[in-house]
Amino acid sequence: MKEYQSLSHTRWDCKYHVVFIPKRRKKQIFGALRRQLGEIFHELASHKESKIVEGHLMGDHVHM
Repeated sequence: MKEYQSLSHTRWDCKYHVVFIPKRRKKQIFGALRRQLGEIFHELASHKESKIVEGHLMGDHVHM
């Protein structure tokens, strides 16, 4: 069963598709940088009381 958030008269389940792309879309996201970005995104999500359901770090962009 899905985890819905709710108030007295509403229920919701918000999901967003976010894409980060570096300037000029150079293939720069490899190795240690890739691991660091994953850790940073998960840390930022926990600070905002959110969670990353699915994420993909590609060579030239990031999908979350």
